[in-house]
Amino acid sequence: MDGEVPLIENDAVVLGLLMGILGLVFYTSASDHPVFKKIYRVVPTVLLCYFIPSLFNTFGVISGESSGLYFMASRYLLPTSLVLLTLSIDLKSIVKLGPKALIMFLSGTLGIVLGGPIALLIVSFFVPSIMDGSGSDEIWRGLATIAGSWIGGSANQTSMLEVFGASPALFSQMIAVDVIVANIWMAVLLYWAAKPEIIDRYFKADTSAINELQQKVEQYRKGILKIPTMGDTMAILGVGFVVTGIAHLAGDAFAPYIRVNYPQLVQYSLDNTFFWIVIVATTGGLILSFTRVRKLEGAGASRLGSVLLYVLVGTIGMQMDLFSILENPLFFLIGMVWMLIHVIIMLGIAYLIKAPFFFVAVGSQANVGGAASAPIVASAFNPALAPVGVLLAVFGYALGTYGAYLSGLLLQMVFNW
Repeated sequence: MDGEVPLIENDAVVLGLLMGILGLVFYTSASDHPVFKKIYRVVPTVLLCYFIPSLFNTFGVISGESSGLYFMASRYLLPTSLVLLTLSIDLKSIVKLGPKALIMFLSGTLGIVLGGPIALLIVSFFVPSIMDGSGSDEIWRGLATIAGSWIGGSANQTSMLEVFGASPALFSQMIAVDVIVANIWMAVLLYWAAKPEIIDRYFKADTSAINELQQKVEQYRKGILKIPTMGDTMAILGVGFVVTGIAHLAGDAFAPYIRVNYPQLVQYSLDNTFFWIVIVATTGGLILSFTRVRKLEGAGASRLGSVLLYVLVGTIGMQMDLFSILENPLFFLIGMVWMLIHVIIMLGIAYLIKAPFFFVAVGSQANVGGAASAPIVASAFNPALAPVGVLLAVFGYALGTYGAYLSGLLLQMVFNW
């Protein structure tokens, strides 16, 4: 949709449309009508909340690229959602999830590091012309920026752009590949998040620790459940947004300070304001879970947190333009093969260690999507599991530069073979 003016440019109108979509999806998902029951038996609610906005963007009704709603949702609503979702979390139970979660995350990182070079080699075997180019237009330079994004995030992607020097034109095409392929994979994960028992049964996975965590959180919620008053609701939102404000204050202070005084830490993305916002918001929620504030869960803290998270889901869907795949299909083919290799490696290791599909999905999204979407996939399994996605995504920020740099060197080797 580059260069085209969307039908709706006013973000207030776009937000109204987005909220209308979310309201319609949830209203119909709770309906007893047989048609809706059949639809939602196959298609998960969260997937529609994600996919329908992408159709509006694809057909030019709205423009996710020019809209400020994603920035608003990711910077304001996401941190608040993380606070509210972590208020009732049982930190000891998260620790009891064991090493498999970390193993699957690292498997996902390995799949991205190796997947890019292998995908480039496979596609070049059938289409040798893909290796044409000179200087900053050599395809491997652009693919290295995708590795940065898929392991760490936008800060790591920018680092790889500076290190390997892709041309602006090539970089813009790689951003399209990055967004579309990652979003398609996220849609697949959201679909299977509604029926993980099928894969778990095939893997013979032990899901007892995950089930125990869910049950403990749900039992706690039932024990303190009450009809919320206006005071309860305002207290919940007050806590969430106050901690978000503190997170922004910390991010605005820490990021530039580290950038100026400790440049050696930039490689760990510690100069990234968004990194600090997510860290401080999650930490704030975890600290409050040990206080009386935790009882706000009885008035629906996690439910309000889920509402804010679903708004973010819709704004992420707004970023996807399905038609952009047609602009340079070979680049998208490499991206899809790359993602397939990432998935094969993760599923293979999960099968060997009998890891639950939850660890596969969240470990993958913690790499590919980072802190903005890992909790979405985790909460698609159960809202109580959202913090697991955030904690794993933090590792991505730390590993992003190293993993992407290694992948870039391997891509260069394949290109010059």
